[in-house]
Amino acid sequence: MAYRTHNCGELREGDVGKKVTVAGWLDSKRDKGGLLFAVLRDYYGTTQVVCSEEPMLSALREIPTESTVAVTGTVALRSAPNEKLPTGRIEIVPEKVEILGKRLLPALPFEVNRSLEAGEDARLKYRFLDLRNPAVKEKIILRANIIADLRRLMTEQGFLEISTPILTSSSPEGARDYIVPSRLYPGQFYALPQAPQQYKQLLMCSGFDKYFQIAPCFRDEDARADRSPGEFYQLDIEMAFAEQEDVFAVLENVLPPVFAKYSGWEADKPPFARIPYRTALEEFGTDKPDLRNPLRIRDVTKLANHCEFEPLHGVTKAIVVKDVNVPRKWIDKTCEEFKIKTEGGAMYWFKLDENGAPAGGIAKFVADSAEEWKSALGVEKNAFIALVSEEKLQLVQKRAGILRTMLGTGLDLTEKNVYRFCWIVDFPMYEIGEESGQLEFCHNPFSMPQGGMAAFEKDPLEILAYQYDIVCNGVELSSGAVRNHDPAIMLKAFSLVGLGEEEVRAKFPALYNAFEYGAPPHAGVAPGVDRMVMLIADTTNIREVIAFPMNAKARDLLMNAPSPVETKQLDEVHIQIKEEK
Repeated sequence: MAYRTHNCGELREGDVGKKVTVAGWLDSKRDKGGLLFAVLRDYYGTTQVVCSEEPMLSALREIPTESTVAVTGTVALRSAPNEKLPTGRIEIVPEKVEILGKRLLPALPFEVNRSLEAGEDARLKYRFLDLRNPAVKEKIILRANIIADLRRLMTEQGFLEISTPILTSSSPEGARDYIVPSRLYPGQFYALPQAPQQYKQLLMCSGFDKYFQIAPCFRDEDARADRSPGEFYQLDIEMAFAEQEDVFAVLENVLPPVFAKYSGWEADKPPFARIPYRTALEEFGTDKPDLRNPLRIRDVTKLANHCEFEPLHGVTKAIVVKDVNVPRKWIDKTCEEFKIKTEGGAMYWFKLDENGAPAGGIAKFVADSAEEWKSALGVEKNAFIALVSEEKLQLVQKRAGILRTMLGTGLDLTEKNVYRFCWIVDFPMYEIGEESGQLEFCHNPFSMPQGGMAAFEKDPLEILAYQYDIVCNGVELSSGAVRNHDPAIMLKAFSLVGLGEEEVRAKFPALYNAFEYGAPPHAGVAPGVDRMVMLIADTTNIREVIAFPMNAKARDLLMNAPSPVETKQLDEVHIQIKEEK
């Protein structure tokens, strides 16, 4: 090779005496006066260079760190080996140093090997420097390896990878579209796909049997720690002539080996737990339950309403912690933290001592009915009981879920170094929208209601759909559904949210038309690649596993996007900027 004979992670004791050339970034220098140690870094690792003679000594001193250089010299044994490094037993005595790309700026925005200590905006603005840090780069390499294995495993199960369009039409699928103005058609717009939802269903209508794609998705949403703004990627899957369990079987064969291989942690083996949506809310306080936490939520409303402690006279939930000594100081601190996290919620508590008698907290209000409480809670003695009570069921479920997480984490009850998967099933087809106050689709509008057309004889809020989520360690990895492939059922489903036949035809022309030509039953799912890698990398910030992410404010600081464009460009696409008053 022109620039190197070996990479910086390759040389070993067996290469001592060889004349070699390595190339990379000048990672660091230690100047001992008449002796200079330099470390060269590339994608593969690091190699030490040691120099004690002029003019080479002066030449190395003058080269700024992070410049790219090629060093030619002889491999020698280190006098003081570093056993932590693969190349820690050798070093290179240089004969020639060539500068390939000199750092011209006088200072770095942060030390490359300590970039994780810098502010996130600085890291993203100088992402090309941040990615030189091996600790940052390894997550991007991990991502590439995981995606390669996902592709292999899907192909081995008979799935065909098909790319779907990036420029498509806007459709109401739950989030804001990114829209793209058309030059050729004034006043009309393309949209970036929120997901390949309609295309993958059209592929099933076209006679393909098993489709997959590592699909880019675009949604104009606010950022969260586990959601990147702008774009994200998902393992998009669709299967013809398939039911819910067929989809489950595919992912249960794909996810555990990938999670276990790249983390070294234990991963659940199939079949994963199936938890109905309403059961999840009752027992875990969330539809994204972390099954590593052994605690469960119990309803004690009837019992609590009969005690004299008035704050429990609502819908009341209890969490029992058995055989754990919970100090009073910790309880008081947790009560304060719970109030902050729930914006004013209250946690009540009492203990059952070694004799089974209530003690502490609200013990005096439950003492007369202690036996009933113990029976309802399934415990006799040595237990800590935390309680939450609210007027509204949804609020108490949510707050009990927060408390369950706090207790599991704070009392060190949550399993470590494991991946616990579950399917959340039987989602309601409809819900009342928080903002609109009107009936809306709860999940995916293209889902099949359980019972088909007969389901619409029920109260809409009682209709269940063949919809499901897969959850791992409290993180929702994906949503999926058995699709509605019957035009009559599709029209009926949309009519309940106020869309008539003409509107459905106008909003989903290709899909509706394809169904009229005979569509197979089909089902699919789409786990998020970014979230999978985030979990496997054991990081809580999804931006750490994306090569060039936007920041939390949806700005690309590296490319300075979004940014203004020239008036000529706006004129070409028939756009005029409306000035804010």
